[in-house]
Amino acid sequence: MKTGIFSGSFNPVHIGHLALANWICEFGGIDELWFLVSPQNPLKKESELMDENLRLSMVQAAIEGYDRFRASDFEFSLPRPSYTINTLNALSEAYPDREFVLIVGADSWNSITKWKSYGELLSKYPLIIYPRAGYEVTVPEKYTSIKKVDAPLIEVSSSFIRQALAANKDVRFFLPEAVRCKDVAFNGLRGYFG
Repeated sequence: MKTGIFSGSFNPVHIGHLALANWICEFGGIDELWFLVSPQNPLKKESELMDENLRLSMVQAAIEGYDRFRASDFEFSLPRPSYTINTLNALSEAYPDREFVLIVGADSWNSITKWKSYGELLSKYPLIIYPRAGYEVTVPEKYTSIKKVDAPLIEVSSSFIRQALAANKDVRFFLPEAVRCKDVAFNGLRGYFG
């Protein structure tokens, strides 16, 4: 089974994440997509992150009812910070019947040479690269398992939502209804940023 790995902090998960993931499932050639909640991205400050279990619960609420999505806490038990190559190798060992495909934005692709063991990552795992405003994507011909997709450009960010909540703005429609309606999760957001 071809399984897309959409890894991120999801701090918080928002409609942009869901719309992109939905497009990739329906048009990107994968069977299933896992929202892999990262407890600590090495490129982000841990102090800026909501509790990992709160972020996981918001993802679970947001994706409920779409059977091609799965929320994953796989990285919670791995050493921190989370490095993509370590995670993909561990996933491949734990689920040998699956072909894992890493899903990254054009911004991440353009900084891939800063990632730990990026050469191993690019030689072992297929990638799907989705567009981000202001980023051109060039894939060397030798990487035949890397695919650019023309997914819709959705420019919503978790940092925008956090800043808006901190400024006491009503940004309810940027969040999935299940997250807004889940009192614990939404109050958790307000508690962190409001």
